[in-house]
Amino acid sequence: MASIVEKVRRVLDAKDLGDITSELCDFSLKEQNATAEAQGVQPSSTSDFVPVLGQTVTYIVACVLINEQDELLMIEEAKQSCAGKWYLPAGRMERGESITEAAAREVFEETGLNAELTTLLAVEAAGGSWFRFVLTGRITGGRLKTPADADAESIQARWVRSPKDVPLRANDILNIIEIGRAYHQSQKIPSSPTAPWHGNILPTRYFHKRNYLRVLAVARKRAHNSLNILVSEKNAHHFPTVEMHPNRSLHSTLRKFMIEIFGAELPQHRPHGLLSVEHSPSEAENTDGICLNLLVAFRPPLEEISLIGKCIWQELGAPLDEQLGRIVSSKNASIPLNVIR
Repeated sequence: MASIVEKVRRVLDAKDLGDITSELCDFSLKEQNATAEAQGVQPSSTSDFVPVLGQTVTYIVACVLINEQDELLMIEEAKQSCAGKWYLPAGRMERGESITEAAAREVFEETGLNAELTTLLAVEAAGGSWFRFVLTGRITGGRLKTPADADAESIQARWVRSPKDVPLRANDILNIIEIGRAYHQSQKIPSSPTAPWHGNILPTRYFHKRNYLRVLAVARKRAHNSLNILVSEKNAHHFPTVEMHPNRSLHSTLRKFMIEIFGAELPQHRPHGLLSVEHSPSEAENTDGICLNLLVAFRPPLEEISLIGKCIWQELGAPLDEQLGRIVSSKNASIPLNVIR
């Protein structure tokens, strides 16, 4: 079993932890349902929920691709419900695909271009069973689709100066386009040490039976100003992990989990963003589980934070202290997790 320090390094390098998440889950759906029933609330999901694409979960990929002229790649929709409207290259993942494979396929089908995806830009979640993975990258070849190439996927593709130049299918892409533009601008200038952006973070191919939120919670110890990370002692030392509730927002799932660890009087904290995403489809196991590695920063010093769950704080030490500290102090150094209500 790798040490906690090694596990932090692996997450920061967007590598899997090799954890059997089902054995190291601190708050499963079964336990969440039992807690709800004890409070007189009828559970809204069965304890044996399994994420299966096209049946119980929906994963969407969307791509924000910008060329050297700062133009944005957009497509004209062909679907009858939104024909003539414009959108980003996007669509549903299919069984057996990785996130990056699905993104590259959608770009090719809708624009005629080949894309090499280089990083996640954002992850959006509605409830605990709908996720949109937003990626960016570079065009490596192909031929831009024209109206003569129109098919069921799209009518045409075009590089546009601004999404305001075309009638949009929906405005929900404006926020992620802004993130994409800011990221691409950051790649043109030397990284600022005071406001660093995250590096290239692509989803890690690793299999999970269920959908999990793995929490990397950090707090500073006042005595030494040292950064500490929260470690669960259930079964083996690991980062606290909760099974995502399919019918609740991720914020709700996280809050209920934090109450299990810290009690009802939660210390002030904020979800900073994702450090990495793990997913690998398994048709043999008939499941499409994901694991989101979420950085959570506590405002009060460690000495003022009480624990009631089976958790301890572990000091990180250099150089991880500095590395994680830089991420916490910069809003762009992790992948935004946008929870859609």
